[in-house]
Amino acid sequence: MMEPAVSLAVCALLFLLWVRVKGLEFVLIHQRWVFVCLFLLPLSLIFDIYYYVRAWVVFKLSSAPRLHEQRVRDIQKQVREWKEQGSKTFMCTGRPGWLTVSLRVGKYKKTHKNIMINLMDILEVDTKKQIVRVEPLVTMGQVTALLTSIGWTLPVLPELDDLTVGGLIMGTGIESSSHKYGLFQHICTAYELVLADGSFVRCTPSENSDLFYAVPWSCGTLGFLVAAEIRIIPAKKYVKLRFEPVQGLEAICAKFTHESQRQENHFVEGLLYSLDEAVIMTGVMTDEVEPSKDIIPFGNNPIFRYLFGWMVPPKISLLKLTQGETLRKLYEQHHVVQDMLVPMKCLQQALHTFQNDIHVYPIWLCPFILPSQPGLVHPKGNEAELYIDIGAYGEPRVKHFEARSCMRQLEKFVRSVHGFQMLYADCYMNREEFWEMFDGSLYHKLREKLGCQDAFPEVYDKICKAARH
Repeated sequence: MMEPAVSLAVCALLFLLWVRVKGLEFVLIHQRWVFVCLFLLPLSLIFDIYYYVRAWVVFKLSSAPRLHEQRVRDIQKQVREWKEQGSKTFMCTGRPGWLTVSLRVGKYKKTHKNIMINLMDILEVDTKKQIVRVEPLVTMGQVTALLTSIGWTLPVLPELDDLTVGGLIMGTGIESSSHKYGLFQHICTAYELVLADGSFVRCTPSENSDLFYAVPWSCGTLGFLVAAEIRIIPAKKYVKLRFEPVQGLEAICAKFTHESQRQENHFVEGLLYSLDEAVIMTGVMTDEVEPSKDIIPFGNNPIFRYLFGWMVPPKISLLKLTQGETLRKLYEQHHVVQDMLVPMKCLQQALHTFQNDIHVYPIWLCPFILPSQPGLVHPKGNEAELYIDIGAYGEPRVKHFEARSCMRQLEKFVRSVHGFQMLYADCYMNREEFWEMFDGSLYHKLREKLGCQDAFPEVYDKICKAARH
């Protein structure tokens, strides 16, 4: 352990001297990998260790369930005080914007009433009912560490450790098992919320069902989530993966659709490297193992992995905190981070559109089943339909790329095929276009019924660039 520590200390000293000569802003913009390796990676590791130890101690002492009710009462008290003071501004959670995984910077935190929500613990694991009950700021890393230690897992487990349960419910979440189980919201069985008047409510598919189906994708504009119950399934020790290269767009789409429909596949995803080349990955859980063997552009270099590999990846929240306004605008204009959800039957057309509008590769492909249920997001017909998440993350190579015009063109296509845009990313639609994409009938009905108009901004005003600027 001493050699990596000494190497890290020497590198840190050289880095500080270099920053003094060049200036901090120059380093953050032009040599960001140096700042990430020498500062953010160690800090990310410290954060992870602290939260892991804290979560383990809290769960072992069983203190979270005892404290949960008091914390919920404190949130109710804050909401009622806001009402007594005249409800002068909208409310939002007091969690700093840089802590969220979304690359979007929400300016509303500075103008809205911040309600402090200190709810970050796992409350209960019931293996008989196959349910885990958690608070909204519990992360996927916490859930994974606890459940795998007792032989269980979530049916849909988004892989970024910092994603929170609240973000995955109020926004959305997907993973390569979603072709079997749907989006993250579809493995949830109950939500508990504090509403605009300070009252507490529990909702399930059979109890306060309108609210249960309206909460997902609402981005905290119907109430404050204080707990959720989520399905769990038995876990196995390993996943056996199969990688299959496929060439030709028609063959790629046909093969991907076929594998997505096979229920014996526990996991399905793909990487598209061009319109003519892709790798389709399928996996099954197993207890048997078979022996076998771009912020940081040199992540697989042996020297880097020896010095820093044990600390990766850096926390997205710390990347956001240190990026600065100059770098944020640079990313916005020259970097795409988008997930578009379209019907599987439109995959070939969608890939051509992505090529023409942004030309970012590789593209992540992840199938999911979308049930026919009430709410903001559902298929066009009355039956469940197979959809696909097309994820583009990188620098556009289309000539004369301009973020607003190119993304609006892509959003127009997604609307035309009854698709949806994940709301963590920059959204350029106007209000009419937004509500053409999402079904707001139940959402608006509940906002009026629950008195949300004066308590929370409409979801469009909270996330769309046209409304925020």
